[in-house]
Amino acid sequence: MNGVKGVWLPIFALAVTAGLFAGGGSQGSGSDSSKPAKTYTLKMSTQLADSSIMVDGFKAWAEAVKQRTNGGMEIQVYTSAQLGSDEDVIEQALQGVNVAVLTDGGRMANYVKDIGIIGMPYIADNYDELKKITESPTFTTWDAELVKNGIRMLSYNWYDGPRNFYTNKEIAVPGDLNGQRIRTPGAPVWARSVAALGATPVAMGWNDSYTALQSKVIDGVEVQSTSAYPARMYEVTKYITKTEHFQLANFIMVGEKWFATLPAEYRQILIEECKRASVENARKILTTADNFEKQMVSNGMQIQQVDKAPFIEAAEKAYEELGFKALRDKIWSEIGKK
Repeated sequence: MNGVKGVWLPIFALAVTAGLFAGGGSQGSGSDSSKPAKTYTLKMSTQLADSSIMVDGFKAWAEAVKQRTNGGMEIQVYTSAQLGSDEDVIEQALQGVNVAVLTDGGRMANYVKDIGIIGMPYIADNYDELKKITESPTFTTWDAELVKNGIRMLSYNWYDGPRNFYTNKEIAVPGDLNGQRIRTPGAPVWARSVAALGATPVAMGWNDSYTALQSKVIDGVEVQSTSAYPARMYEVTKYITKTEHFQLANFIMVGEKWFATLPAEYRQILIEECKRASVENARKILTTADNFEKQMVSNGMQIQQVDKAPFIEAAEKAYEELGFKALRDKIWSEIGKK
């Protein structure tokens, strides 16, 4: 960048940084007698675009918190990584900055290893089952471990739907994925899981996937419909294979240092409304995913309904390699799943 825009960028960065490190609390002007004298601000960070359905959920959460605290707490939503990468914002949260971030089991496994199991294939069959897992006794014990690491989890239940394979080859059984180079995020849990299902995992940024498919650098992607349709995957792939191998769970976290500065009532409201908004948003995600799949079919894609049993069996290899089998069986026992 150069010219006038280039001059303003550093100024904007300084302004954002100054706002972040302001501590999140301020004295009210006193002009509105109904508003609390001291107010708090939380900056919600995500890499998702403003048009994302999940961002709508963040905004609904913000409005609910504002109403219940009578304006005493404001949540400002920053999309498209305006506050930095997720890793950067997590580090800010650990330092006590008034930021929240959308994260996942893969990143949180850096602090509590076993929490990465939430990203394993077929750990849950649907959202309701995924929600039960995150509320299980074993999962709940990880809250205390995260707090010891400076992390306060507000909700584990932000859901973006099941992930399927998008390819130009028909897939019926795991063997059909042999030799198929499939884009997946770089987390080891996901890469090993995709390999166990038969494909060759390729770590790549999502924004590069469309071009990589055009140029045949990769043969397909595994992704949820709420991302596939906006990215126009129907233009570069032919088949949606409904393996639903991952149920995509996201978390919202803040730093424990900042969280501890809030009045007890605000802490409770922040968590309650975050969980409430996540459930409502999940239902909207599922409805939208169905509509997006219909749109992709109308644009020429074919949906392949497959027998999941061979894929579930193949996924066992990933559980054995990563040492998650006993933990999975324990969690399943707690929620009554066989």
